[in-house]
Amino acid sequence: MPRAMWTGAIGFGLVSVPVQLVPAVKEHDLGLHQVHDKDQGRIHQERVCEVCGEVVPYEHLASAFESDEKRAVLTDEDLAELPLPSKKLIDVLAFVDAEEIDPIQLDKPYLLAPASAAANKAYVLLRETLKQTDRVAVTKITIRTRESLALLRVHDDLLAVHTMVWPGEVRDPAGLAPPESVTVRPQEIGMAASLMERLSEGFDFEALDDAYQGALKDLVMSKIEDRPAPKAAKSSPAPSNVVDLMAALQASIDRADSGTANGQPETRTKKAAAKKTAKAPAKKSAKKTTAKKRRTG
Repeated sequence: MPRAMWTGAIGFGLVSVPVQLVPAVKEHDLGLHQVHDKDQGRIHQERVCEVCGEVVPYEHLASAFESDEKRAVLTDEDLAELPLPSKKLIDVLAFVDAEEIDPIQLDKPYLLAPASAAANKAYVLLRETLKQTDRVAVTKITIRTRESLALLRVHDDLLAVHTMVWPGEVRDPAGLAPPESVTVRPQEIGMAASLMERLSEGFDFEALDDAYQGALKDLVMSKIEDRPAPKAAKSSPAPSNVVDLMAALQASIDRADSGTANGQPETRTKKAAAKKTAKAPAKKSAKKTTAKKRRTG
């Protein structure tokens, strides 16, 4: 189990659920550092004080806010003593339907585990109640020194929490959407829906990989092994302005039917289709579960 980065409790009403918080995602990026391109010397960035010219160690760093009249200096002790109830408490503000939360507000995901065996009963009670009522909880949590809104939900057999941006942090989208005068015909929507269905067949989320990281690792190994760097694959030309939308949709459908959509081979589509047929009786419930997960981020 990953090391807990926060311990506290979930509080709703007079019920308290002791929990520990761990990151839900892990980094898979290749670690790189900066060097001087001429002699390959490693670059060091130092924290130099503009007043005394000394290099300042981390333990002597403080934060400051500049105003027109004065500078307010804040130490780690000042920040640690801020009166925030959410430092050790995930305080449930409300239980709401998942559809009420716009995914654009979701930020970082974390997993919550019971802090001890004694917390298991209350933990399972909250988890099962959320699951059976199909609801999520809007909460507050302070991670390190920053308080955030958070969404508490069920993730498999665990409780998960997503930090959220505050309402005032979501940008006003005015002026970004196409004008209302732009319309599409029912036939175009029908063909687009047909294309979506074809591109959904055999999709395996677990099979996706990070092409950039794979190419970067190949490049690094070629440098270490003193062999030629891998050649870049020919990229598809950027799509031009679509003049005949129906023709473009039909061509896309034909391409998907040929088994080469998105560069995927035909064998993968056939294999996935066979797998899909074998699991046909469970299709309806699986679709419902997927929809729930999408709604809650």
